[in-house]
Amino acid sequence: MKRVALINDLSGFGKCSLTAAIPVISVMGMQACPFPTAILTAQTGFDNYYCDDYTSKMQIFTDYWKEMQISFDGIYSGYLAGHRQIEKVLNFLKVFRTEDVFFLADPVLGDQGELFKNFDHQLVEEMKQLTEQADVITPNLTELCLLADMDYFELLKYKDSGDYVEKIYQAGSLLLKKAKRNQTIIVTGILTNKGHKERIGNMVIDSDGYYYRDMHYTGKSFSGTGDLFASVVCAAMLKGMSAAKAVDKAIYFLQEAIDEATRENIPTVHGVYFEKYLHRLWE
Repeated sequence: MKRVALINDLSGFGKCSLTAAIPVISVMGMQACPFPTAILTAQTGFDNYYCDDYTSKMQIFTDYWKEMQISFDGIYSGYLAGHRQIEKVLNFLKVFRTEDVFFLADPVLGDQGELFKNFDHQLVEEMKQLTEQADVITPNLTELCLLADMDYFELLKYKDSGDYVEKIYQAGSLLLKKAKRNQTIIVTGILTNKGHKERIGNMVIDSDGYYYRDMHYTGKSFSGTGDLFASVVCAAMLKGMSAAKAVDKAIYFLQEAIDEATRENIPTVHGVYFEKYLHRLWE
């Protein structure tokens, strides 16, 4: 059985991060090995929550797993709360990453053209060091621009034109040139207008070009859907699936869950009822 190290926080409510990744990786036939970066009563989108920061404990996981002579087939890193956590992950990679270990990095930095609260541009520079080492990265459009040193709002000017998707591909191509290995970029949550209806898409960018797939947009962004998406992609590609096929599988898994959550007016901070759709990952 393949083994995947999941480096992320654990939230009691919100269906995101480790709570999302562990069931997806497991149901897709792999051993999920959680490496917690923090433990929270609820994800940070809630008005009130308690966070137990695990930065000082991250090295303990690395040291003990090294002593156990553990090896991994895949590594997946998600939300990292600061500079020291990125340093800890870079050290983890030095210990456990070999040429045949697949590494997916989700560079959580910001959205809608802005950095998340308490993040700064030094963190962006350190995230670049991390993502340069990944086989696959899954930024949203804001994060793509931050990593590629591009102006998000200049790119957004093309949103209503036929050149928008091509412009995003060009931005991704610039970032590919900075990678230290043959990398694939999967840009998530791309909003476009088609016939006065918003759609949301994902773009796979690699050295061969790009693949773009979109779906109808319900107008709501639910907690954890990005983590679920990246988890499916990670497991699918570890099983030998192409990035394009992995994206298709993730969309098939998530689309009905998002539609249901929208119909039932589930508060977005609570996430979607993905559990009832896990069977789709067996198909």
